[in-house]
Order: sequence, then structure tokens, then C-alpha cells
Amino acid sequence: MSDFYKDSYKIRKYELFSLSVCNVGHQKCDPNHHWGPGVKDHYLIHHIVTGKGYYHCNGKLYTLKTGDSFLIYPNHEVWYYADKENPWEYSWIGFTGNDAPSILKATRFTPSFPVTYNNIHSGEINQRMNQIYNTRGNDFINSVEMAGYLYMLLAIYMREAENKNKLSRKESYVIKTIEYISSNYSSPITVNDMAAYVGLSRSYLCRAFQAVLNKSPKEYLSEYRIKQACYLLTHNEMSMIDIAESVGFENSLYFSKVFHKQMGMPPTEYARQHKTSVPGEA
Repeated sequence: MSDFYKDSYKIRKYELFSLSVCNVGHQKCDPNHHWGPGVKDHYLIHHIVTGKGYYHCNGKLYTLKTGDSFLIYPNHEVWYYADKENPWEYSWIGFTGNDAPSILKATRFTPSFPVTYNNIHSGEINQRMNQIYNTRGNDFINSVEMAGYLYMLLAIYMREAENKNKLSRKESYVIKTIEYISSNYSSPITVNDMAAYVGLSRSYLCRAFQAVLNKSPKEYLSEYRIKQACYLLTHNEMSMIDIAESVGFENSLYFSKVFHKQMGMPPTEYARQHKTSVPGEA
């Protein structure tokens, strides 16, 4: 019997205009699981229970792990997929309603940065999602019960936003730098560029990264670029030179050297082992 499974429920009728659940579920993904590229007509939050995966949105790649969440906005093209070595298990909740936009504005989610890392209330998020799933149904009473738990779930993300303001200075600087990297990794940016963006000296930024992530900004940038390259290698027919340039390497030979060091094999071999068709809904 497979260890992988999917439990989901789709609501046929939305009873409440203020806030209604569209669908809810939980999935332990296999290493080849992916969804997209595609769009949704409602909001959809995924919360990672265990494992690791990747979310592409607005031309950016987000690496997500246990305790992280990502939001899909209506009519935004996205795709996401499980890590090959440590595929994620997540819960999700789809919803719509007049209250949704204003509530989401009070969370850490934004259209330009639709993820939240290291949610300190991760256990409570899992609990609320389970409660929504356990009260699922298409009767009016089910709609009210699910909406009640959904309001409570979104309130957790609002509290997370308040806690963000209480982060240590070093954590705040690291988060701001990661946002900069996710928007500029394809350009020839340097650690000095990152430091200038967040208004710090190079040495202080490096100390902040070591304290928070146990790695340097340069190492984080390199890992981010290589993970982007992994996706490009397995999901399209671009040349090695074009892929290298697309993820910020001006020299394809140096790109191959860095890739081999990080992934344990040349990019050509990685592509051969992991090549897949452009994903559709799964």
C-alpha cells in the first residue's frame, strides 16, 4: 500500500457572501507530484505539515518547508511541486467572499510575496484546518461552521503579521534580503548590493545570515539560483547557456561547476534523471 494519499472535499454551493469555504483537504505527496501552471478562481492557502517543496509565482521561486505557508491569489498563474528527496505533506483551504481581501491585507501574505516562513503558530494552523475539514458539508449549518473556523484560521495569520514586527533586527534584515534575492537573483547581484539594499555594512549582513540561517548571503544566493536552475533543467528545452544566464550566472562553465558542487552531479545528468513534461493539474 502506498504511503502517499490525498483527502479532499469540494463544496458545491457557497452559502455566505462574507466568507465561504470552496474546498479543503490534506495530501501527503509523492516525489513526482506537481500542479500547474494554472490559475484558481478563489483564494487558496497551503500549509506545509512536513517535508519540502517549491512554489512558483510572479516569476519567483519559493522554497518551502515544515511550518511554512503559501497563498494562491485568484487569477494568478502559479505552479508548485514536491521536493524529490523529501516530498511535502500539506493541508489546504480554498475560500472566497467579500471579507477575504481586507482580512488578507492584515496578514503577511501579499501578491508580490505570497508566502509566510516559520509560522510560530504552525500547530494551531494545522488544528484549524483539521476543524474545517471535519465540519465539511454542503448544508447551511456546515457553511456557517466552516466559515467560523476559517475566520479563526485567518486570525492566526493576522497574529503572525503582528509577531513579524517583533522579530529581532537580524531576522528582519535576513527576511528583507531574501525578498531582494527572490526578485533579483537573475541579475549579477553581489553581497554588497544586498547590504546596500537593506542599509547595512557587508560584514553585519553576513553576521546576521550566519546567526539566523547558519550560512552566508552568498551561499543562500547560490543555493537559490541552483534550485531555480533545477526547475528550468527539468521543465523546458532551454540551452545550458540560457539557463545559466536566466539564474544569474554569466559563465556557463562556472555555473556547471557550482551546480555539480551543490547537487552532486553535472546539470546535464540532473536533467537526464529528472526530466519531466511541463506539468498540468495533478
